Amino acid sequence: MKRTTITAAIQSGKILVSDGAWGTMLQQKGLKAGECPERWNLTHPDVVQEIARSYINAGADMIKTNSFGGASLKLEHYGLASQVSEINEAAARLSREMAGDDHWVIGSAGPTGKLLIMGDVTEEELYEAFKTQIIALEKGGADAVCIETMSDIDEAHLAIRAAKENTQLEVICTFTFDPIGATDYRTMMGVSPAEASIACVNAGADIIGTNCGNGLVNMISIVKQMREAIPDIPILVHANAGLPEIRNDEIIYPETPEQMQALIPQIIDAGANIIGGCCGTTPAHIHLIAYQTSMFIQ
Repeated sequence: MKRTTITAAIQSGKILVSDGAWGTMLQQKGLKAGECPERWNLTHPDVVQEIARSYINAGADMIKTNSFGGASLKLEHYGLASQVSEINEAAARLSREMAGDDHWVIGSAGPTGKLLIMGDVTEEELYEAFKTQIIALEKGGADAVCIETMSDIDEAHLAIRAAKENTQLEVICTFTFDPIGATDYRTMMGVSPAEASIACVNAGADIIGTNCGNGLVNMISIVKQMREAIPDIPILVHANAGLPEIRNDEIIYPETPEQMQALIPQIIDAGANIIGGCCGTTPAHIHLIAYQTSMFIQ
């Protein structure tokens, strides 16, 4: 079946399933500490496609690209700034080949690690970095861009504007929140879920959301706050497989696929339209999320 836009599918009443972790999976496939994950699009394309295929086979309606750190301001740390377009085009192409015509590809664009407030970077430099990356993701075959793991409204706004002004991609923007007290959440820059939601929509985002930093339990409250602030815009949630724990000097994400599955009715009731995973989630998690969401038709 030929795909529509993501927002059109949601408007028709569908609850969509996204994919799970990429960084964790790459590490399991042999990515070493300090190595550039995005370079694997050029050096290990078969492994990248294996991960993408595993999520499609698990039941995901959409898959991301291996391009989270694909902006020039991140790739320069590895001496790869001159290969931004090549790396991001390859990332989108590899996922596109696995997605086929009936699944969406959402290009991943993470934060640059540069802070405007500290004078690390100018607005123009941020805009140009996101522009180059996102244009390449569209050229490689992405249907949408997911500007993810944001904490600063200004950086998110520049990334959204770069996508809207230079591509035809649907724009998703997600923020990462830390718990402050029992029910309050803020990014490291002090932004609340409501503030992030309103800012993203005002900047032109088609879909808003939250990812990383929290397991699905905390995401329920975050999504509720986003939905209250913005009643009519689709919401995506990419939750970790629980909060990370250190066991035998190794970071473990303890939430099982069955535990995540059990929380799906609550996250849908909170207002989520697209549900997937972040750190620690696997195709097994996505398989059970897809099974559970298949029971819900709005």
